Amino acid sequence: MKRLLFLLVLVAQMATAQDISIIPKPASVQVKPGNFTLSQSTTIVAKDKEDRKAADFLNAYLQEVYGFTLPIEKKEPKNYIRLQTRKPSGTNAKDAYALDVTKDGVTIAGDTYAGTFHGLQSLIQLLPVEKSRALSIPAVAIQDVPRFNYRGMHLDVGRHMFPISFIKKYIDYLALHKMNYFHWHLTEDQGWRIEIKKYPELTKVGAFRDGTIIGRYPGTGNDNKRYGGFYTQEEAKEIVKYAADRHITVIPEIEMPGHSSAALTAYSWLGCPGTGPYKVEQTWGVFDDVYCAGKDSTFTFLQDVLDEVMAIFPSKYIHIGGDESPKANWKACSLCQKRIKDEGLHDEHELQSYFIQRMEKYINSKGRTIIGWDEILEGGLAPNAIVMSWRGEAGGIAAAQQNHYVIMTPGSHVYFDHSQSQREDSVTIGGFTTVEKAYSYEPVPKELTAEQSKYILGAQANVWTEYMKTPAKVEYQIFPRMSALSEVLWTAPEKKNWNDFEKRLLTQFKRYDLWGARYSNAYYDIYAKLLPAANYEGITVQLDGKKDLGKLVYAIKGVQPEQEYNAPLLIKETAKVMGMYYKDNKLIDSLTINLNFNKATGKAITLSQLPSDYYPGNGAFTLIDGIINEKGSRNQESIGYSGSDVEATIDLGAAQPINNVVVHALQAGGSYIYPPKAVEVYGSVDGKTFVPLGSTYAVTQLTGPKAIVKVAFEPATTRFVKVAVRNTQTVPEGKQGAGEKAWLFLDEIEVN
Repeated sequence: MKRLLFLLVLVAQMATAQDISIIPKPASVQVKPGNFTLSQSTTIVAKDKEDRKAADFLNAYLQEVYGFTLPIEKKEPKNYIRLQTRKPSGTNAKDAYALDVTKDGVTIAGDTYAGTFHGLQSLIQLLPVEKSRALSIPAVAIQDVPRFNYRGMHLDVGRHMFPISFIKKYIDYLALHKMNYFHWHLTEDQGWRIEIKKYPELTKVGAFRDGTIIGRYPGTGNDNKRYGGFYTQEEAKEIVKYAADRHITVIPEIEMPGHSSAALTAYSWLGCPGTGPYKVEQTWGVFDDVYCAGKDSTFTFLQDVLDEVMAIFPSKYIHIGGDESPKANWKACSLCQKRIKDEGLHDEHELQSYFIQRMEKYINSKGRTIIGWDEILEGGLAPNAIVMSWRGEAGGIAAAQQNHYVIMTPGSHVYFDHSQSQREDSVTIGGFTTVEKAYSYEPVPKELTAEQSKYILGAQANVWTEYMKTPAKVEYQIFPRMSALSEVLWTAPEKKNWNDFEKRLLTQFKRYDLWGARYSNAYYDIYAKLLPAANYEGITVQLDGKKDLGKLVYAIKGVQPEQEYNAPLLIKETAKVMGMYYKDNKLIDSLTINLNFNKATGKAITLSQLPSDYYPGNGAFTLIDGIINEKGSRNQESIGYSGSDVEATIDLGAAQPINNVVVHALQAGGSYIYPPKAVEVYGSVDGKTFVPLGSTYAVTQLTGPKAIVKVAFEPATTRFVKVAVRNTQTVPEGKQGAGEKAWLFLDEIEVN
């Protein structure tokens, strides 16, 4: 009998353990027998006003999700949730907390008020995901502490802005994930979003544009609709307080010296002489119109703006941008050239460093610290600046090695404007970042020593809103990747485990439903991986899906009817491969792979140099995998090169007649992406001696973001085909970003 009772208790504990589904994962969770029932008779005990704010947050959550609230008292009854902070806020404690649940009540004790608040979020995640008036909570003892001090989310309101109600909801999402910094991107080429009383034209003129492009850049047209708006200073203060009550710091970003078209439209004297007329931009990309670095009046203006901004935002950090600032106007500006000479600077890059350092001195004089995108490293880093590393990790590594603090935010893992799916169901900027990839991110680069690693403050995800017009689209882009990132930033690396996270993520999906949040189901997507077949005779198609949760089937149109997928498929000719994923007898996802065969498809290929780490695609195989990038998106279907040429050599396997080569490329001038300047084709029978077959300097077809270059030549019999694709090298004069490195994106090479 005793053994039976022991087994029953053990089973009960095991069942309860399965119910513990907290994201981010705590440092320690001990499951105990029994549970506590939270009901309307439960009392929240909060003895001071700071813990009372946490109690108010819990009540707001209970009301919204479950439809009731609890009384808040200072005295403790039997049925209680006790909030008690062990140390006063402002100490060096790391916001640790302890959460203890017994049959009689719940105690959350934080080392700081923030720690107590974070403990409350763990309690919320112990609540059942079904609505009820009596909520059973498993008995547990949790000890927890965050890994990083900076755990952030960014939101761009320049391209598209969102109502105050959604900004508050966004902050609540951060709070529910134990994040503590909200980076608010307030100014852009497409709109100035914060009221500055000394300069009313910034919002009267700069906050509105006269239209917006339709579709993905460069777009299929313009909607010609006036768009815009701004946040008043009182609204911004309201957001700051709302966030502070949730132990979240709001970091404002005022972009400089680039991304300033809206400000220049409002006050044209801020630009370099001879530039303009200006307009609030209606499209996306990088624009030459920047603040004039040669005028002292520019710096006076920015100091005035920042005076008002710092009066609203008490954050010790002020973000001043510093990214994507073209130098063309400065090169042509006599005032900027005089500034370079007078200050003993070498070039326009050092002029940007002068600009940033001058603004930093002013901000430092107000007791604040600047954050800038990693371009602020160019020309010399400002003495006290914090670097936000977005162009990969190189900028963050360089800054940490110079003993500067760093916030990691690489586009490879934490740009949440990137697609979550291989197959876009709505327009995004491109890219492909799954929830698993976001979860795999390690913010401390292996290149750093233990001492240098201390300069990594943490990381954040960036949410750029060119293609996010509504709050629902923002939610769809951030979830579930925000949950993954929260665990990256909070949980010790040795405690992280993807398979364990997946199990908890299934419960998190139910929480999103409780919250009424829209989220991506890309987790259930079918993923297709294309590989060369044995002996380079065709394409191998590998399908992958959550087979443990559902059923994966496939079909080949006109060849193979629908059947369960169990092994890779060998395709040797043009075909339409379809995959379907069913869960609970419902179709959850489907894909169609159109494989277009030519003489090069699936053959051996080598490249003269690897593509950029930012846009590696599927390596060299991307160019002969039979997939045409129909939408022109910068995702796995293309590879990118910055400022350099590339030569692709394809082994057809045997000598055979050919008479043309077709190169599929992308174009998006506003993003520095240009079609090939030239394409040259060479042939060889032995792979050593190549002879010219043909070349062209003309683009055959331009359609939206797609550029096709066809090189036709006299029929030739050859085995090896070398295709030399010449990059434009630098952005042409007169174009946005003139003089900057041009990008070359290649999608497919056909040999016919």
